Amino acid sequence: MTKTVREFNRYSISFKKQVVEEVENGSSYSYLQKKYDIRGAETIQRWVRSFGRDHLLNKRVRIETMDEKRRLKELEEENKRLKLALADSIVANKMLETLIDVANDEYKTDLKKNFGNGLFQKGLKK
Repeated sequence: MTKTVREFNRYSISFKKQVVEEVENGSSYSYLQKKYDIRGAETIQRWVRSFGRDHLLNKRVRIETMDEKRRLKELEEENKRLKLALADSIVANKMLETLIDVANDEYKTDLKKNFGNGLFQKGLKK
């Protein structure tokens, strides 16, 4: 049983930059792979990411105007204020529910159940 030995080609940085320059000038990856006998399918793409210009990379560039930055900051501040207001209301609601529970225990009644019935009956009598 014989083992096959893999060959690894080491390419110099100057060679890599030359291939990247050819890609930037319009040559295709597959053409350059055949021309220079480069075996790896993504080898040239990796070189372009490392040595190439940024315009070949799939990047999204977002340019914000000063108005957009100001508006974003205002929205973040408003979001922070609203979160604090929500937290305050949750605490207030919890306190009122606790107060109702204590009153129910103290007076042996169910204020939540009786509260709605009393309002409904007063509305019918009018």
